[in-house]
Amino acid sequence: MLKKLLVSGAALAFAFAGAPALAQQAAPAAPAAAVATRDADPALWVVKDDDTTIYLFGTVHVLKPGLSWFDEAVKTAFDKSDTLVLEMIEPDPATMQALMMKMVINLDGPNLSAQLPEEKRAAFAAAMSEAGTPAAGYERFDPWFASLVITLTKVAKLGYDPNQGAEKTLTAAAKAAEKPIVGLETAEEQLGFFDKLPQAVQVKYLEVTLDQLPKTGEMLDKMVESWAKGDPDTLAAVMNEGMAETPEVNKAILVDRNVRWADWIAERMKKPGTVFIAVGAGHLAGPDSVQTYLAARKLKTERVKY
Repeated sequence: MLKKLLVSGAALAFAFAGAPALAQQAAPAAPAAAVATRDADPALWVVKDDDTTIYLFGTVHVLKPGLSWFDEAVKTAFDKSDTLVLEMIEPDPATMQALMMKMVINLDGPNLSAQLPEEKRAAFAAAMSEAGTPAAGYERFDPWFASLVITLTKVAKLGYDPNQGAEKTLTAAAKAAEKPIVGLETAEEQLGFFDKLPQAVQVKYLEVTLDQLPKTGEMLDKMVESWAKGDPDTLAAVMNEGMAETPEVNKAILVDRNVRWADWIAERMKKPGTVFIAVGAGHLAGPDSVQTYLAARKLKTERVKY
């Protein structure tokens, strides 16, 4: 489902970069048409006390070229910060490849297509074929990984690119400025949130992905437009479409992580300094946002004005 592109982190987008060894060859992104750069003003929040300032910035892990967002308030906050904090620090491709081989292949049990309702199997086979994955390969995938491959293949064909995502820009800027980069999680942890889901939940997640596939472009365009306008309420409303069908996934990849991150922020507030935290925009939107759990810890977040 598209929500993974707003909450599940750079690990999942990066995982797909290593997927060709498993899925043969990822579909290339559609050639980007020449577009004029347009201004984007994504939402930015701050938590602070006398000697500590923590900025909270919501990212989109895949974007099209042409959005100018790393400027104005976002750039000012980044420049003031001593440290960049991301959901995770990308491991090298060889490490990620080894991790994926361990986590996404299931050699036991029935073929994946046999676990789907009969009426979903043709759509599943077609989607995996579009991703360039032979049946002999995808039948042994874990359902969550098949869902990822299907989604990111569609997204790439629509012109969205993880190399245009906010994390890439922020990481490059931090390295150029010699700022330390910290990960809230590891790649293994991020992939594990999906891999540890019960099999029945993973299969249901794959079914919902297939159902939503025809409207991927419309939904993702609306999400990115809401992000660019700094409208977290609309973003949350779009994200929540279909999530009622898989509450276990919502808990694992959104709610539980937001609770842990609020704890991390509360602990970090005890030390002086300025920190720029960049996580998927979905974590900073809706009733289960990081800000909600910070409020429960008596920490007030304020929206930064442009």
